[in-house]
Amino acid sequence: MELSNIKRVYLVGIGGIGMSGLARYFHHLGCVVCGYDKTSTELTSELNREGIAVIFEDSEDWIPSAFRKPGDDTLIIYTPAIPKDSVILNFFRNNGFELFKRSQVLGIISKGKFTVAVAGTHGKTTTSTMIAHILKDSGRDCSAFLGGISTNYHSNVLYGKNDIVVVEADEYDRSFLTLYPDVAIITSMDADHLDIYGDHSHLTDSFKLFASQIKPGGKLIHRKGLPLATGFTYAIDTEADATASNIRIENSDFYFDFKNGNTQINDIKMGIPGFHNVENAVAATEAALLLDVPAEAVKSALGSFKGVKRRFEYIIKDEYQIFIDDYAHHPEELKACIRSVKKLYPDKKLTTIFQPHLYTRTRDFADGFAEALDMSDELIILDIYPARELPIEGVHSDMILERMKITDKRKLGKQEAIDAVRNEKPVLLLTVGAGDIDQLVQPLKHALQDV
Repeated sequence: MELSNIKRVYLVGIGGIGMSGLARYFHHLGCVVCGYDKTSTELTSELNREGIAVIFEDSEDWIPSAFRKPGDDTLIIYTPAIPKDSVILNFFRNNGFELFKRSQVLGIISKGKFTVAVAGTHGKTTTSTMIAHILKDSGRDCSAFLGGISTNYHSNVLYGKNDIVVVEADEYDRSFLTLYPDVAIITSMDADHLDIYGDHSHLTDSFKLFASQIKPGGKLIHRKGLPLATGFTYAIDTEADATASNIRIENSDFYFDFKNGNTQINDIKMGIPGFHNVENAVAATEAALLLDVPAEAVKSALGSFKGVKRRFEYIIKDEYQIFIDDYAHHPEELKACIRSVKKLYPDKKLTTIFQPHLYTRTRDFADGFAEALDMSDELIILDIYPARELPIEGVHSDMILERMKITDKRKLGKQEAIDAVRNEKPVLLLTVGAGDIDQLVQPLKHALQDV
C-alpha cells in the first residue's frame, strides 16, 4: 500500500482512541474520511465537527457510494474490537477490499521515519504523550499517535515538520509487532490480556520480540526489573542507568532529581502528580536526551506537561472537595494510582468507585484487584464492563468484593452510585476503570456540587 495514493479512508470502529487518531491524520492529509462505530461519544462528536462523518448504524445502506468499489486510492481500516459479524465489516470483506488493522497502518506510516515507540501493559499512554510534549515544547518537534487525549494539545494525534514520530505501541493482539522503532521504551510487562495470550510467558515473549525489532543502532529503554537481557534501565529510588531520587511533594506538586551516566537535572517540578508519573518522566527524559533535547528544555517541558485525559485527571480540586478520574483497570495501575492519592491527601477519607473491565481480566486478577482496592477507605463497585466479551458464568464484580478486607464496600448501579455521592458528599473521590465509567464523571461532578 502506498500512502501517497490514498484519497479515501473508511474506519470500522472509528470511535476508538487509536482509530480516531488515524482518522484525524488522514483528514489532515486531505483525504475523504468517514467511518462507523456502535455508539456516539464526545470523541465521535468532535470528529463530526472536524468534518469526519461518523455513522452509528451497522448497515451497508449507510456506506457512501465512494466506498462501494475497491481501488488503490481507498483504504479500509478496522479494529479487532469490532465484532466479527459486523455487517459493515463483512461488506468490505466480501466485496474485494483489502482490510488493514490500525496497527498495520501505523507500521506503514512510521516506516522510513525516526520512530520512538512506547510499549507496556501500563504507563505507555502517559509516557508517549510526555515524550511528544517534550519534543514539541522544546522545538525539536515530532508527529505523534497517542492512546489518549493530550490535555496540552486537546488531541490524540500531533503533526510535526520533521521525520520524528512518537507512537504508542499496543501489546493487545500483538499489534506492536508491526513496528520497527529507532528508540523503544517498555514501561511494564505485567500479566494482562490473558484472553489473547493464554499465559504471562507468551505475553513476555511478545515484548521480547518487540524489543528485538529495534532498528540497527537503535536503543531500548526499559524499567529496571523487567525480564529483558539488554537495554538501558530506568527506575525511581533505586540504582539503574537512569534514576529519579529525592522525590518529594511540595504544595501538592511532585519534585524529583534526574540522573544518568552523563546528565544531572535537579528540582524537576512535575506538571502532573503521582509516583508512577515520576517513573514515566524518567523514561521520557532519557528518550528526549537521546534525541538531543537540552536538559533545561526537558525540565521546562515536564513542568508544563498537563497530562492525558483520564490519567490522574482532576475533575474538582478545591479546599472542600477533591475528585480525580483515572483510566486504571489493572491491579498494578490501581495500586500506583491509589498510593499517590493517599500520599497527596493522607488526612482525607478516600472513596473509590471502580468499574471492572472485561470478564476475563476480572476472573484472572480478582485477588489483585481486591488487594489494590483495599487501599481505599470506602469502595463502590459497578458491574463489569464487557467490552468485546460475552459473559462468563460465575464471573461478576462480587468476586472482587468478596475478597476485600475493608468493611465499607458495596456494589451499586450507575444511578445508585450517583445518588450515593449526591447524598454523602465524599471529600476525596476517585473514579477508576477503562469502560464507560467516564460517562459518570460529569454526573458525579454535578452530584458533588449540587448542580
